[in-house]
Amino acid sequence: MIKVSETAKKKVIELMQEDGYNPSTDYVRVGVKSGGCSGLSYDLKFDKENHDGDKVFVDNEVKIIVDKKSFLYLIGTTLEYSGGLNGTGFVFNNPNANRTCGCGESFSL
Repeated sequence: MIKVSETAKKKVIELMQEDGYNPSTDYVRVGVKSGGCSGLSYDLKFDKENHDGDKVFVDNEVKIIVDKKSFLYLIGTTLEYSGGLNGTGFVFNNPNANRTCGCGESFSL
């Protein structure tokens, strides 16, 4: 399961609408790919459909899809949104990450 904070929910809905997506029917696709300064990096984008093998979650009125491979890295993660002085953007609070980089966009297990 992937959770979505209240601040992330508001920003996701705002960005989806700006990009022509419908938050009530479309998805946020969350994934993991090789790269970043810690070895793995997060991938976040909008999608209108899910594919075979995708895991689908709904939390805080946000529909999330995760491919089967990425799901293993993301179990228990909470998607947050930070608008503070240290930078603006989505932050992944991942309990599976042993090490994260300073920007919070990559991690290792």
